[in-house]
Amino acid sequence: MIVDMDMISTLSMFALLLIPIGIFIYLQMGLVKETIISAVRMAVQLLLVGVYLKYIFRLNNGWVNLAWVLVMMIAANASILGKTGLKRRLFFWRTLAGIAASTFIVSGWFILVAIRPEPFYDARYMVPIIGMILGNCQRSNVMSLERFYSGIRKNEQEFMTYLMLGASLNEAVRPYLRTALKATVNPSISTMATMGIVSLPGMMTGQILGGALPMPAIKYQIGIMICIFTAMVIAAVVNILLSLPVAFDDHQRVKPEIFQ
Repeated sequence: MIVDMDMISTLSMFALLLIPIGIFIYLQMGLVKETIISAVRMAVQLLLVGVYLKYIFRLNNGWVNLAWVLVMMIAANASILGKTGLKRRLFFWRTLAGIAASTFIVSGWFILVAIRPEPFYDARYMVPIIGMILGNCQRSNVMSLERFYSGIRKNEQEFMTYLMLGASLNEAVRPYLRTALKATVNPSISTMATMGIVSLPGMMTGQILGGALPMPAIKYQIGIMICIFTAMVIAAVVNILLSLPVAFDDHQRVKPEIFQ
């Protein structure tokens, strides 16, 4: 039995934001407005999605489920490009392809091979699982793309030296790809190494609060963590590689116009 929170209790949680906001004001970080807007947007979006998902779960139509997943991917892709400062018109379809490939491959394996629900497009499994994988891919892509291109721009002379010594573009970008990928996956590796000892992960906790026995919830959590980690690595590498043809000019230099 889930102990529900009424609307007043839910709104009372916003009082906790006074602590980080106070710290931001004291340190003059300029994040107060952004924090408030993000928190309000999160609440409104989640409440609307909660209403919408009730009808998605009730309808449980494969095409409707797929359409909702595509909407999530487009929104995540727009957010990635906004955070990395790359121009949407140049990279939108390339980064979207990377996100879609990694998300569908990994979530498809989890749903079709590991869980095998009936029907396979059951919204109760398809939407939350893809949502969790996609959300983590979004964060990993922001970090990997930003680290990759900022690393090349900060070490332009070193990068050009690789090229002048005869390296191809793919060979010259490999050190920066390694650095970006390492920065992206290190937090996830650390999280997996301490999971169950330092933290109880969200999916498992949610299932237990919903009445599931601990062991089935743990099995799902193991599966989703492996899926998330694999999808993050695939998306980070594929998106960087797909971005190369439009990011560099004929002399293998980063085009200044790719940045917003």
